[in-house]
Amino acid sequence: MGRLTHPFSIYRGKRVLVTGDTGFKGSWLSLWLHELGAEIVGYALPPEQDKSLFKLLGLGKMIHHVNGDIRNLSKLQKLFSDFQPEFLFHLAAQPLVRFSYKEPKLTFDTNVGGAINVLEAVRLTTSLRSAIFATSDKCYKNKEWIWGYREDDELGGSDPYSASKASAELVFAAYRASFFCQRKGLGAASVRAGNVIGGGDWARDRILPDCIQSLQKQQPITLRNPHATRPWQHVLEPLYGYLLLGTRLHNEPKKYSGSWNFGPDTESIHTVKDVAERVILYWGKGKIKFNHEATAPHEDSLLQLNCDRAHQLLGWYPRWDFDRTVAETVRWYKEVAGGKSALAIIKEQIKNYSVFIVKC
Repeated sequence: MGRLTHPFSIYRGKRVLVTGDTGFKGSWLSLWLHELGAEIVGYALPPEQDKSLFKLLGLGKMIHHVNGDIRNLSKLQKLFSDFQPEFLFHLAAQPLVRFSYKEPKLTFDTNVGGAINVLEAVRLTTSLRSAIFATSDKCYKNKEWIWGYREDDELGGSDPYSASKASAELVFAAYRASFFCQRKGLGAASVRAGNVIGGGDWARDRILPDCIQSLQKQQPITLRNPHATRPWQHVLEPLYGYLLLGTRLHNEPKKYSGSWNFGPDTESIHTVKDVAERVILYWGKGKIKFNHEATAPHEDSLLQLNCDRAHQLLGWYPRWDFDRTVAETVRWYKEVAGGKSALAIIKEQIKNYSVFIVKC
């Protein structure tokens, strides 16, 4: 047996730019990269609330954060020019389906216009070797299939959020074909993940934050669409895929550029009601009530990803099953509410998850 090495050691000492670092996934990724020894600059809007994960982790003291909007092209380009990143993880977005019905223009301006600004900055930054461009599993035209969508399936969306993500994918494909493919040494990929859960998400109209907030107030969990089915995965799962793909893009850019799905196994596809019941189980008490909204905006009821490409070409597989995913998520909220350090819990979860990643 040879000496154990960590496949993410490439990030140590490297300049990494993370857009959306103040968001839920961005905070988890920024902390993980910090633990790997990367030199990180984050660019995003300021955290919206005091209990945001970015603030709870104290990330502002660990990385260099710049307040900014990806809709501001000149500020974004200046950041790229000044920092000269080698790696990019673009996660900044308007991430909520229901909010997109209330603010469709803001959603398109951010998820399409802002994405164009990021890609334009990438086009002009010669230091970049690896660029990850995150969209969503909702970029696919949802036909309510019982099988998973592959990376070359039709894009589309009947709500503003989904349409904005499909549009962002088309823009990325155009930039990749027109500019990035001609750049020797630059790997660029779009990544599509399923419904992610994990500690520190406080967004409105998402099932886990809604469940936790109801339980903390000792109120019943209210479900609008209990039979909607989603592919649930812990936030560490797609981030592991992003980090792994980032290394491959750096080392073999032409082979690994393109689009990639990072979703859970079919075992982790459950209804919203299943999730709420499991949350109550691990919290220790609670009740559920149903409140169907006749005038609620449309949300797809069935969606899953086919991840054969990531399985076969990257060797990426989900590591935590549905039970552990929900258990680890609820444990974070419960222990933080009890006074334990949010940072300590997440570091422990990253460490426990990373046991699967070290190779011989």
